[in-house]
Amino acid sequence: MTVKQPFTPPYFLRNPHIQSILNSVGPRKLRAKRLVKKLDSQMLILTTAEGVRLAAEFDRASITAESKNALVILLHGWEGSSKSAYSVTTAKYLLDNGFDVLRLNMRDHGDTQHLNPEVFNSTMTDEVADAAALFLKDHSYPAVFMAGFSLGASFTLRIATDRGPELGLTAAVAICPPVDPTSAMDAMDKTLIIYEKYFFYRWTTSLRKKLKHFPELDFGAELESAKTLDDLNITFIPKFTPYPDAQSYFASYTLTGDRLKALSVPAHLIASLDDPIIPAVDLEKINCPEHLSIEVQRYGGHCGFIQNLAAHSWIEPKLVQIFDGHLAKEG
Repeated sequence: MTVKQPFTPPYFLRNPHIQSILNSVGPRKLRAKRLVKKLDSQMLILTTAEGVRLAAEFDRASITAESKNALVILLHGWEGSSKSAYSVTTAKYLLDNGFDVLRLNMRDHGDTQHLNPEVFNSTMTDEVADAAALFLKDHSYPAVFMAGFSLGASFTLRIATDRGPELGLTAAVAICPPVDPTSAMDAMDKTLIIYEKYFFYRWTTSLRKKLKHFPELDFGAELESAKTLDDLNITFIPKFTPYPDAQSYFASYTLTGDRLKALSVPAHLIASLDDPIIPAVDLEKINCPEHLSIEVQRYGGHCGFIQNLAAHSWIEPKLVQIFDGHLAKEG
């Protein structure tokens, strides 16, 4: 594990909860709302060979930037979307630096509950990879990158490992992935209650939308009786995943042990020691393959890395630095 260029926010921004919260709300959210109105995004529905439909927004590099003829596929976190503040501001930074960007929504995220009858779960990496492959079939690039936040970071590493060469990935970057989901759930139970309340609200809201479009799923009573994330997991994991309980479900998408052993494309994992919901100690559970670089920062919270009161994120120029470095090697 290395720290190549330390992220050193001002003292008043070193609280991990401030870092985590400013990732999605406040100045960054306001800026994202303005930016998304200015983007000339192409709205896409990518239908895979299996009939899965995933929504995405595609933007070409800003006309003021010299195009690098490279694509970045951005994946949001759990209950986020392609329009989440961090997705939009990161996309704009990449666009201004010459990269085309595909912001790809996972199933049931970004108000897409109506597109597929089956309920989302965190093992559905293949359909995300299939959607990316479908896009790349019609959009050829000499360099393709993938970057994800939180659960999207886990998807990024698993897709890079399982299908990186097939997709022609030049490199992948994962920001604060849940390495051991069981450990992450335990950490959430022990930290500020706002995180559990936030995800409970977002997940139940999504499930209500799903039920509205597919009433035959018939989980209304269970949804209304649930009071915590644990309640939801007890009900929805055995009912809507191939797994009988939370323990086996979380184990199915862990990054620990040799899960990333087959990784054959360059990948970067960026985490913070003070992440309140993803324990940094879990990184030691990864049998780190040759092509994975792990960088751990002292500060940053969960996916924040906020540099100033305008909520600009250190991650955005960091991604450009990483991608430019790989382009230079390729060139």
